[in-house]
Amino acid sequence: MTAQEMFQEFSSSTRIKADWQAWAYGSVPDKLAELTRLGIKTATASALEDYKEGESLPKKGDYSVILDSKDQAVCIIRTLDVAIRPFKDVSAEHAYKEGEGDRSLESWRKVHRQVFQAWLGHCDDDTLIVCESFEKVWG
Repeated sequence: MTAQEMFQEFSSSTRIKADWQAWAYGSVPDKLAELTRLGIKTATASALEDYKEGESLPKKGDYSVILDSKDQAVCIIRTLDVAIRPFKDVSAEHAYKEGEGDRSLESWRKVHRQVFQAWLGHCDDDTLIVCESFEKVWG
């Protein structure tokens, strides 16, 4: 199912009319989309530097269709909260909500430092991270 088809089905069933976007997780998209569909993953993190000039940050109330690696719709989420903080200040609660690995802050830091290092060419304790929490609302 395409993102358009899924959001139209959601909108018709819930009578929610809203702007939305569709995106896939940058790292292991199929695994993370499935964790989101199952309700295990209820947060994500991205480097502030990943947002291009003019590209808006997520905000509370946003709807997103989560895609798999083949651009097929998996589920729909609604953003609950967004905070920008230095890498060193990402909380254990946020790491747990991301639903990956053993869900510990230590594991989160190890994996995300590697990912951000690969994408940005650097990642230190002061790298600004966009921490988004969400709820799955469809799919």
